[in-house]
Amino acid sequence: MADKEWYYLKASEVLEELETNREEGLTIKIARKRLDKYGRNIIQKKNQRTLYDMFLDQFKNFLVIILLLAAVISGIVGEIKDTIVISVIVILNSVLGVFQENKAEESLQALRRMETPTAQILRQGKWREIDSKELVPGDVIELKTGDAVSADARIISADNLKVQEAVLTGESTAVEKNTGQRIEKEDLALSDQANMLFKGTTVISGRAKAVVVATGMDTEFGKIATMIQNVSSEQTPLQKRLERLSKKLGIGVLFISAFILVLGVWRGESLFEMFMTGITLAVAAIPEGLPAVVTIVLALGVQRMIENNAIIRRLPAVETLGSATAICSDKTGTLTQNEMVVKEIYLPNKDLIQVSGSGYQPQGEFKQEKDKILPADNEELELLLKISILCNHAELNKTEDGQWRVLGDPTEGALLTLGLKGGLKRKELLQNHRLEREIEFNSDRKLMTTIYNTNNQLEALVKGAPNVLLGKTDKVYSSKGIKELSDKRRQELLELNKKLASKGRRVLALAWRQLDNDLLEVDSAEIEKELVFVGFVSIIDPPRPEVKEAVAECKDAGVKPIMITGDHKATAKAIADEIDLTEDRDLVLSGNELENMIDAEFAQRVNQIGVYARVTPKHKMRIVNTLQQRNHIVAMTGDGVNDAPALKKADIGIAMGDKGTDVAKESSDLILTDDNFATIVTAIKEGRAIFDNIKKAVKFLLSCNLGEIFTLLVALMIGFKRPLIPIQILWVNLVTDSLPALALGLENPELGLMNRAPQNPNSGVLSSKEGWSILGQGVLIGSLSLVGYWLGLQNGNLAKARTMAFTVLALAQLAHAFNLRSNKSLLEIGLLSNRYLVGGVLISVLLQIIVLITPFLQQIFEVVALGANDWGIVLGLSIIPILVVEIFKQII
Repeated sequence: MADKEWYYLKASEVLEELETNREEGLTIKIARKRLDKYGRNIIQKKNQRTLYDMFLDQFKNFLVIILLLAAVISGIVGEIKDTIVISVIVILNSVLGVFQENKAEESLQALRRMETPTAQILRQGKWREIDSKELVPGDVIELKTGDAVSADARIISADNLKVQEAVLTGESTAVEKNTGQRIEKEDLALSDQANMLFKGTTVISGRAKAVVVATGMDTEFGKIATMIQNVSSEQTPLQKRLERLSKKLGIGVLFISAFILVLGVWRGESLFEMFMTGITLAVAAIPEGLPAVVTIVLALGVQRMIENNAIIRRLPAVETLGSATAICSDKTGTLTQNEMVVKEIYLPNKDLIQVSGSGYQPQGEFKQEKDKILPADNEELELLLKISILCNHAELNKTEDGQWRVLGDPTEGALLTLGLKGGLKRKELLQNHRLEREIEFNSDRKLMTTIYNTNNQLEALVKGAPNVLLGKTDKVYSSKGIKELSDKRRQELLELNKKLASKGRRVLALAWRQLDNDLLEVDSAEIEKELVFVGFVSIIDPPRPEVKEAVAECKDAGVKPIMITGDHKATAKAIADEIDLTEDRDLVLSGNELENMIDAEFAQRVNQIGVYARVTPKHKMRIVNTLQQRNHIVAMTGDGVNDAPALKKADIGIAMGDKGTDVAKESSDLILTDDNFATIVTAIKEGRAIFDNIKKAVKFLLSCNLGEIFTLLVALMIGFKRPLIPIQILWVNLVTDSLPALALGLENPELGLMNRAPQNPNSGVLSSKEGWSILGQGVLIGSLSLVGYWLGLQNGNLAKARTMAFTVLALAQLAHAFNLRSNKSLLEIGLLSNRYLVGGVLISVLLQIIVLITPFLQQIFEVVALGANDWGIVLGLSIIPILVVEIFKQII
């Protein structure tokens, strides 16, 4: 029953199909049986991951698994200190990961919060109020202005019914609804099903009776909930890259450890000694602090983004934005202001008058070319504004925060605002205009008329669809008097209407007529004829002022902006052209056209499509999925319930914080608190900077770890005793290295960050060129550490030699951190310009000194105090990495 096309049936056929009666409704007995059959009218909750599940997931990382094995083996062979240190690090990192990733799946809870708690229904011939959860198919319900629709229903009677469906369809304007006969068209989009009501939408005006056809998860609302549940969370590009890096490191670690073990035993070393050496090498190779460093760098980036009106709900999503290659943006409220505004006025015998001012703000002016027009000096314009205000149900109110809000239909709000821009106020007009009668708008007449008594003279003020109104007009109003409207002139006006509509405008025609007193009570057909045409108003939901520049920046950054909307093609294309979103070769595709495309054809053309219009949630999912299959990293913006599944499916979902629904927010990774598309550009820049800085941290940690491996490997191959023990390596990796790595994550963005192509999602964290550079830097650091070890061995003191190797290794790595700040010379960017790095290095140096001079710590780390000459050697060796890398930078 849920998949039945109810709009295709007449109201009487729907009632018959559901075995119900429009005058009696269902009996209580039948309603109970159907409740048992179909279930309660609620959105069912999917089983959610527990904190325990999230904690276990933290250990599904190749590096972490190897670390845990190293901890276990260390404990078995008696190195309890190593076991404790490794275990504490792994557990703390896992707890931090759970804390950051514990975003409960609240999409379904948000859906529940949007449900109507009660409904007016007809049961056994009596109207009663019940909990909307008890609604069943076949129930006859009643709705009025302001009511939220609590189930999918087929309309059986309607009076001036308009419904706001933006949260479900994405269409910005309220939709006119009617009883209607069957709509003989298959697979009709929700926004075109004029005889249907859908759960979660809101009645803007009028009244209706309808018969419930679907409840709970069978509603269109419920289908979206099902789609959200069935969308699996995708790994971010950063997670994929780090996982690939982890596997390579892990395999390399196992290979090197095994090689050293076999080599040592072959040379006559004891199996136990070489096994411990293998463990030491494993510890040296694995950047234990990398997961924590990445998490903290991302968290710091999140804090900076909050200051820029962007809230990240999932840490890795920060970097994903920097890798984005396509942004699928909802139009209404995202690219546009979600506030209807009159942009142009047409008066007979005049060119178009441009109206300035945005949204529902009553400030603005009228201009024709460069000349300003005052309504008080223009009789035709003043009459048009009067009709706009008095043939109108809406109210315009100023909120406590100084914003203007419309109560009622957004289009009527635009007309009311237009009048205020011209200096006319309803309250003042009503002092000498008394309302005598109102003929409400309906979808058959497509007109609304109000009749006022003005100085004992009746006048009818009319607005409506241009093609209908012009058919009832035989005169034209102008400053030179009322003139006859010829057929030729009428055709010219109709052509103008088509021209404006093709630009994505919603056009209303306004007319006026003086009435004799005996016409006050006649039917609408007698009143709405022989009208005098006054003019057209052209209405649009305008783009946000900053969007055009933001779209241009996206293109410069190699990111393709794509509009996805529930509005008509003409409206979508007009907005896209206004903000330069599309190129000449870009296509505009409707939902029906997309529906008729096979997957192979769509995949081939998807990169050429810039605008999608009249789309459904299913279409959005298909668009995102196809882009991902074509190797795109997809960011999806949206604010409605209809956007939620695609927000979750996308690599990064971006919800609007102000006008976005709870469902969209809870399905997203990023929330824009200012609903500003330009904030996305800032977020992309931040994401790219974060990825750059994470790369710097990775390069720093890997080059340092390679230095440790080189030190151990070469020492063993030439017959030296182990120059470093596991706990010394852990100390360098987790304490001395981590603070500088974190500080590298706070480097300012490089110049030209937004003028380069996005990172290839299939590429690794590091390029082959960067890999060779890291290898060279690691060999340099390891060689310096070996020199320190060799010099310490000259007096035969192994403890001193290890202390010097340990200290040179730590200090050389700290010095090397400055090399990785930029590809530019330190002389150019300034040695001390990153105060976080300076502070981190100083703290690390202090911690190293404390270990060397504190007796208790000397015993734990098996080190001895160094003399003045020893310190001179250590400091001299430690500064060499800066000198060498600076020379290479100058040469390159």
